[in-house]
Amino acid sequence: MEVKEAGASLDALISSFNSRVAELQQLVIARNMYPAGSVSDFTAIDASLKGMELQVQNIKNRLREETRAIPKAKKLIETALQQQKKLESISACVPSSVTDTIIKSNHDAIKCVQRDEYKHDLGLDSLKLEEPAPKEKKGRPSPPMWYVTADELNSVSSYMKQRLTLEKMNAAIEDMASYAEVNAQLIAAPRRKLTESNIDKALELREISTTDGVKGKHFFLESDIKGPSLKLDNTGKALLTVLRHLGRISETRIGHNRVIILLRP
Repeated sequence: MEVKEAGASLDALISSFNSRVAELQQLVIARNMYPAGSVSDFTAIDASLKGMELQVQNIKNRLREETRAIPKAKKLIETALQQQKKLESISACVPSSVTDTIIKSNHDAIKCVQRDEYKHDLGLDSLKLEEPAPKEKKGRPSPPMWYVTADELNSVSSYMKQRLTLEKMNAAIEDMASYAEVNAQLIAAPRRKLTESNIDKALELREISTTDGVKGKHFFLESDIKGPSLKLDNTGKALLTVLRHLGRISETRIGHNRVIILLRP
């Protein structure tokens, strides 16, 4: 039922109550001509009628409040639908490998919760020793991993994207983030933890990380590209071209190295 129809029905109900009240008031006047013993009965009726009028008024006030709340509810529903569309768009762009990782993480979390509940049921909580809360460590930020959306890929000219798919694009973004993370770990590693096989590269990466345009950003070298999804072949070159066009990466040359910098669009 529409709000206007509900209001009209309530007005009709109130009008009916008012008519009934008027009739009963006339009856009260008529009964006043009889002995005073009947007055108490009509007083009770009058009190009941006043109570009914109060209830009807409360219903009407409640209906007004609900009517005023309808626009807010509609706005909330519209916002929720927009958010749902955004989440569906993001979900469509996430590679299947990421989805599998999330599902596995959720499964492991559920198992941990179930194990804690099992311990609680056995009364083992009292046997645990109090441990000091671990101190929060300020970790370095993770490499940016901004997936490409279907709309972005469709906006790229066909000669540039060739036969690239959304799955290949986002898999390449994951590979680039993993290359940059490995390099960031080498740059941050203490010298005593470096080995003969990686100390030269670590020193080279540290020098590159201090140059203008690279400092404070995640990056990797062309020589780091070794798959599994991004490779130095024709498809890999096309992937890098499209990602550079979409603002996910930028390139520069430092010495003999081709440096690829991850960007935040």
